[in-house]
Amino acid sequence: MKSGFLAAAAAAVVVSASAVAGAATLDTVKQRGFVQCGVNAGLPGFGNPDSAGNWTGLDVDYCRAVAVAIFGDANKVKFTPLSAQQRFPAIQSGEVDLLSRNTTATLTRDTSVGLNFAPVTYYDGQGFMVPKKLGVKSAKELNGATVCVQSGTTTELNLADYFRANNMTYNPVVIESNDEVNAAYFAGRCDVLTTDVSGLAGTRAGVAPVPDDHVILPEVISKEPLAPAVRHGDDQWFDIVKWTVFATIQAEEFGITSKNVDEFTNSKNPDVQRFLGTSPGMGKALGLDEKWAYNVVKKVGNYAEIFDRNVGPGTPLKLERGLNALWTKGGLMYAQPFR
Repeated sequence: MKSGFLAAAAAAVVVSASAVAGAATLDTVKQRGFVQCGVNAGLPGFGNPDSAGNWTGLDVDYCRAVAVAIFGDANKVKFTPLSAQQRFPAIQSGEVDLLSRNTTATLTRDTSVGLNFAPVTYYDGQGFMVPKKLGVKSAKELNGATVCVQSGTTTELNLADYFRANNMTYNPVVIESNDEVNAAYFAGRCDVLTTDVSGLAGTRAGVAPVPDDHVILPEVISKEPLAPAVRHGDDQWFDIVKWTVFATIQAEEFGITSKNVDEFTNSKNPDVQRFLGTSPGMGKALGLDEKWAYNVVKKVGNYAEIFDRNVGPGTPLKLERGLNALWTKGGLMYAQPFR
């Protein structure tokens, strides 16, 4: 789900947030005793609470990973559910320390909105979902279709660009609330639902009355690198979030999992020793315990584990790794060196 354009409000909040950003976020988090993390209000596979209020999802796991890096405890985190319209003001104002809410990294968000994006946790792109009964096989067959789309998002802009570029027309049903967009589609108010492909998969798996009655078309019409974000002004906090994401990717590269990480503490490989903290230095550089990366892997897992349990082929979303495979396996996941 791409975010809304709240330019005027965002600019005002960026100014007022400068004092917040100048504070040492790590000290604030430690004094508070937990990380306050902004997440999706409800997107299966990425950020979703159950009936008891227990949060799960790929984005949620990265909130927990940051908590583990700091406290050694995956439970030292509280979640703030945010709509697309709420998320940027929440991180800018300091209401949340970290935004991990299927948000696309873009130039304007990195600059005028005042965000620093950590490494990408899910490479995505915008797609289309239609009822199977329509018999549509390609987005090129959608000329004249009625399309449900969330307002104030780059999804809305990409939709207009795609139809214009392909000399097609469409009738938009533009709604602010994501839940209401989904409800309108499943109620038959539109022929097509458009958002990120991962979001379509989550909606089909978790919201559709009969998931198999809906098909996601093959076209992907945009680049949507989804990444956690922090506000400008605190380099140490940005470094901690950034390298926590890299730690999950590097662990997979090493073949280190939550189940075998203890065996690797005896490794003679200098790279592994630095990574797991048996050779000190990486923790001190971040202002963390030397075993921070060990703790992240032990208590949250490597990237493959996070992906597989939340969105992978064995989950209702049934997503393949694709671009989210390691660089050594044809994907884009690549960690910078731990040295």
